[in-house]
Amino acid sequence: MIFLVVLIIGYIFIFSVGLYTLFCIYKYPTNFGTKLTDFLNFMTIFIAIFIYSTLFVVSVIFYFSNSLNLFLWKLSLITSFIGLMLLSLIYTFLKEFRRIPYFPFLYFTILFGLLIGSFFTPDSVNIIINSTSNLIIEPSQLNYTFSPLTGFIVILFQFSFVFYFLSLSYMIYKRARKKETVKALIINTSIFVLPILMYFLYIIYQIHIFRELHIILLWFNILTMCYVLIKKPEMLLELTNKIYYINIYHKSGILLYSYKFSTPTNEIDSTIWGNILIGINHILSEFVDPKDQIEVLQTDTSDIIVNYDEIGFAVVLITIRKNEILKKLMESFTLEFKSKFENELNEIQDLNKLINVSEFKETKDIVEKIFQMYL
Repeated sequence: MIFLVVLIIGYIFIFSVGLYTLFCIYKYPTNFGTKLTDFLNFMTIFIAIFIYSTLFVVSVIFYFSNSLNLFLWKLSLITSFIGLMLLSLIYTFLKEFRRIPYFPFLYFTILFGLLIGSFFTPDSVNIIINSTSNLIIEPSQLNYTFSPLTGFIVILFQFSFVFYFLSLSYMIYKRARKKETVKALIINTSIFVLPILMYFLYIIYQIHIFRELHIILLWFNILTMCYVLIKKPEMLLELTNKIYYINIYHKSGILLYSYKFSTPTNEIDSTIWGNILIGINHILSEFVDPKDQIEVLQTDTSDIIVNYDEIGFAVVLITIRKNEILKKLMESFTLEFKSKFENELNEIQDLNKLINVSEFKETKDIVEKIFQMYL
C-alpha cells in the first residue's frame, strides 16, 4: 500500500512542479538564449513528466486489461527513449551550440529502431497480474517482464546514454568558462545514473521495488532540472564558448570603447586579430550597403562577429565561435548602446568632428549587464 500512496503523491507533486516549470519556460523564453534551446527544454520536461511519468504510473497502479496495460508500458519505454535523446541534445548544445555529432545519434537512432522492432516479436514484454478485481491496484500485484532481446536493448540504450552524458559533462567541465557552474551539472548527471541503475536491476531481477525506486529517483532528478530551469537558466546556455574582446568602432574607424573578457591561449591570435581589425576599420570607413557588409570573419581559432548600426558605429566581438546566443546578445547590446549614447553618436555624425572617446566609458556597465554569463 505504501508504494501506491507514494506514487500517487509523488506524481501529483511532480505534475504541479512540471506545470510551473513549463509556464516559466513559456513566459521567459529569452532566459535560454535561443528558441531552439527553449523548445528542447520545454519538450524534455513535457515528455518526462506529462507523458513518460503519466504512462508509467497509470500502467503500474491501474489495471485495464493485459493488452492495454502492455501497450501503455511499451509506450512509456518509447517515450523514455525520445526524452533521453532530447536531453542528450541539450547536453550536446551545452558543449557547442548546434554541433550534433553524427555517430552517437546514429547509434542511438539504431537502438531506438531495434526497440520498436523488438516489440513486434512474441512475448517481448509480458504482464503478470495477481488481482484483476479492482481498477486501482497495489503496484506489487502487477509486474512486467522482458524478453532477453528487449531487456538487452533497453539496458544497452540507457547505459549508452549515461556514458554519453558523463563524457559530455567531463568535456564541458574541462572547457567551461566557470568550473563552479559545471560542477552542479556533473552532480546532476551522476544522480541521473541512479534511476537508470534501478531500471537495469528491475529488468534483471523483475522485482517491482526497483521499478518504483526508478521513477522516484527519476522524479528527484527532474526536480533538480526544473530548479535549474527556473532559478539558474544560465547553466543551460552554452558553457564552453568564450569571448575575448568586444570593441565599438565609429564609422571613421576610431575605437570608441574596448572591453577585454579573457586572454587568448594562442598569442599568435593577437597579431591576426590586429590585422583583421585594421581591415575592419577600412570597411567601417566606407559603411557599404547592408547587404554587402561583412558580418563574420574567421581565423583558425576564433570568429570575429560584426554588428553594424545605421547611426554610424559597429560592434566587433571576438570569440571562439559564433552562435545564435552571441548574435542575440550583440543585438541587445547594440540597441542599448545606441539608446544610451544616442546624443553623443548624433553629434559625431560629421567625420570632421572631434571625437571624445571618454564620453563612452560607461559602456562597461552595458557590457557587464548584457554579457554577464561570459564574465
